[in-house]
Amino acid sequence: MLAFHDINPQAPTHVLVIPKEHHREVGDLDPLTAGQVLQAAHHVAKAEGIAEDGYRLVFNTGRDGGQTVFHVHCHVLGGRRLTWPPG
Repeated sequence: MLAFHDINPQAPTHVLVIPKEHHREVGDLDPLTAGQVLQAAHHVAKAEGIAEDGYRLVFNTGRDGGQTVFHVHCHVLGGRRLTWPPG
């Protein structure tokens, strides 16, 4: 896994978690890799200090879902109260 801060953050904390092997979208992940992405995202939230107050995980899938980079990645968002609906 790779994890780094988004260049266009949508929250005070906005980190991308990306598997090194290519998968076009979240539906292409095998269960093991999907679990590893989720575990890595939680680890990021803890390391960034947002796990206790809460955070959001986002997978944009397909053009209408807002996916612009067609390599699966998870957005870890937090550091403020997040509203619903998100977009």
